[in-house]
Amino acid sequence: MTRTALSGWGRARTSAARVVPPPSDPDDRAPDDPRGVLARGMARSYGDAALNAGGAVVDMTARGRLHGFDVSTGVVRVDAGITLDEVLRATVPHGWFLPVTPGTRMITVGGAIAADVHGKNHLDAGSFRRHLRGFTLLLADGTRRWVTPDDADVFAATLGGMGLTGIMLVAELALRRITSTRMDVVTHTTHDLDSTVAALEASTDPYRIATLDLSRAGARMGRAIVETGDHAAGGALGGTPAGLADYDPGRPITVPQVVPSGLLNRLSARALHEVWFARAPRRPRRDQVDMTSFFHPLDAVDRWNRVYGPRGFVQYQFAVPVGREDTLRRVAERFTSARCPTFVVVLKRLGPGAGMLSFPLDGWTLAADIPAGVPGLGRLLEDCDDLVCEAGGRVYLAKDGRLRAARMPVMYPELDRWRRVRDELDPHGRWRSDLGRRLGLCSS
Repeated sequence: MTRTALSGWGRARTSAARVVPPPSDPDDRAPDDPRGVLARGMARSYGDAALNAGGAVVDMTARGRLHGFDVSTGVVRVDAGITLDEVLRATVPHGWFLPVTPGTRMITVGGAIAADVHGKNHLDAGSFRRHLRGFTLLLADGTRRWVTPDDADVFAATLGGMGLTGIMLVAELALRRITSTRMDVVTHTTHDLDSTVAALEASTDPYRIATLDLSRAGARMGRAIVETGDHAAGGALGGTPAGLADYDPGRPITVPQVVPSGLLNRLSARALHEVWFARAPRRPRRDQVDMTSFFHPLDAVDRWNRVYGPRGFVQYQFAVPVGREDTLRRVAERFTSARCPTFVVVLKRLGPGAGMLSFPLDGWTLAADIPAGVPGLGRLLEDCDDLVCEAGGRVYLAKDGRLRAARMPVMYPELDRWRRVRDELDPHGRWRSDLGRRLGLCSS
């Protein structure tokens, strides 16, 4: 039996599995395997959520058709294996955009459902679940179930359930109307973490994000480049056409196959932040930019994860409630005092969440990319977990590859409810993943 070595997007976690095609016939079942079965899309989860050591992995990218698109209402019906990029290429020319998009369009719709992804506009638009009309779920017994928000328990368990309730086959999603491929964006810098938090809180724009500098301790710790914005109005925009019909996010450049280990360190992180901040405006500046560079800047570089070298990287993303902004500071101080090299560090405001294992909550989320193998990184992140748990926060499962199972009931209070629904849907533990085994979400 041939097994293929697979990894998460961070490339720090790997395991081997039997890769099989998705069910194609309406009567097809998912394959059986003693070590369980897991659906896998574009594998943009950073840790081990898309891995199933010794078991079967269903390559859902082979099932990526657009079944229907109502141009008048913006409702699209697609295979779960279609990417957000493919959805956008089909719908933007007709004036429709994803109501919620994460920082990459190179994920499948099924992956977006499994992680209940959020974007820069969560405070206004919520997560992916809010715009999902329904989806077909292939259950462990081979039956297919059309799940809508009215099917409350199954819907809530699957959104954020990381693929452990079944295999998503088809989904129906409501898009949002746009009249331009341009964004009205205000950019400015802040001088410390407190002013960064205040700037994001004060903005009335739906899209808000801050890119932080954690390379320096002291008064400038947490300075940031803050971007807020909204979709521009249609028509001629400063001499630039709205560009809907000509929408083309372009082809990405490719990172070399081999990047030396150690290239990214504390000194290079500090140098990179100095370059970014030297180019950023000190006072608020309003510009118009294209949607692709605003929403998905890293997609311009194919396989950008190679930049971190063969050992890969870890992304630590957590959320804490409103009123616990002190935890943001304490975690940031842990990183700076440990002289931990952090490169892309983003802070966003979240609105109220929903779902049993969905990540968002009414508060703040901070995400930091860190090269794997940094001395003391494991202990540092364990200390940060302590702070997050004490604040009533949680770690994002779609980005995680190292959280301990004992943390799960604290971070996700509805875990027992989720397990009850999972047991009803999958009483024999057919759906499994490395993440699920590590966190006690599925059988070993």
